Amino acid sequence: MPRCHPETREEILENIWSWSTQNDPRIPILWLWGPAGAGKSAIAQTFCQRLSDEGRLGASFFFKRGHPSRGNARKLITTIAYQLARLFPDVEHLVSRIISEDPSIVEQSLATQLEALIFKPCRAKMNKEELAVIVIDGLDECESNEVQKELLDSIGGSFHGQVVALRVLIASRPEPHIRETFEAPTFKQICWSLNIEQALADVRRYLCDNTASITSTETMGNVSTPWPTPDDIKKLVEKSSGYFIYAATIIKFIDDKDFRPTDRLAEVMHWQNTPSDHDSPFQALDQLYTQIFCCVPTRLRPRLVDILCTFVHFGSLSVANIETLLELRPGDVALTLRRVQSLLSVPSDTAQQIIAYHASLTDFLGDAARSGEFCVSNTRCRMNLGCSVLKALSCESTHNQHSGLQVARCVKPAKAS
Repeated sequence: MPRCHPETREEILENIWSWSTQNDPRIPILWLWGPAGAGKSAIAQTFCQRLSDEGRLGASFFFKRGHPSRGNARKLITTIAYQLARLFPDVEHLVSRIISEDPSIVEQSLATQLEALIFKPCRAKMNKEELAVIVIDGLDECESNEVQKELLDSIGGSFHGQVVALRVLIASRPEPHIRETFEAPTFKQICWSLNIEQALADVRRYLCDNTASITSTETMGNVSTPWPTPDDIKKLVEKSSGYFIYAATIIKFIDDKDFRPTDRLAEVMHWQNTPSDHDSPFQALDQLYTQIFCCVPTRLRPRLVDILCTFVHFGSLSVANIETLLELRPGDVALTLRRVQSLLSVPSDTAQQIIAYHASLTDFLGDAARSGEFCVSNTRCRMNLGCSVLKALSCESTHNQHSGLQVARCVKPAKAS
């Protein structure tokens, strides 16, 4: 499991540590959230290591989509209970007694298991000054939205009206159902929401440190310095949008021992529309994007591609303009993009524009070799968009004249590919 690069994410880690050490039972839950690839798992892992060093890591569980044991919540509560029991012998004795008296407890609901195996023993046996921390990472990678919400409701319910020497950090993407749960009035009273913001300076340090270590290899002996050039670093940092997934993907590609780093960097700087059988520098990034877009139901994907095509080619359009241009009903854009809000910021105010968290997303969507069925640069997409623009222009002489002109004035012809 990756950790934060040295001397990066220091401020956010200190904020989390400060929360975990405050002996204030009113805010026992921290929701650490951010888009895909923002570095949530690295922060959670680094935090876990510090907790472990201080003897305060009660338990940790890192969800991973599709994994036989980490892809669902069936073993979550028992795993956490086991780890807490190892740290606190008194808790272990009580948990063992509870299970021996009712072995079926491990098959019951999450709420029942959580109360019987974690909160009840900890309330009874833990010193109120000990403040052990439970870390749950990647909640959005758990098996289903319903289970994710059930788990959150169970954790929130266990803290209400109860004092227990536990803190719970939950890290996830800001998926709509997760956000709605955390923003509910009952949760807001006991939870601190912390957004992982862009970290351009940290990404620059990560790129500079890792490329510097690459220059010590044998194949770099005759390479003129500085390498990469300051301009190369600047372009890579800008392209990353401050998210580590892009930088980590680039470093992994450049540092392939079967190739010269200088050649690999040149490919990264000039790579586009490379044949599909070529070794892509963005393979890991593409898999992430594809995985997220595949969460959209199949029946909505044609509309998704039309919306993405409009967004890529006419980025100045508001949500309302896109719905008018594509002849969609109000709310259709938000409904279609509901499952991909870890990549796109969709405003509740339809007069505002959609924003991509990652600058690299438009490159992905524009290249059929990378995005496949989600590509927005093929002939079908362009023809559909062109027809929509012509319809909007024709509204000038109809009862829809005003809205048609609003859209027509906003759109600009896409550049020829």
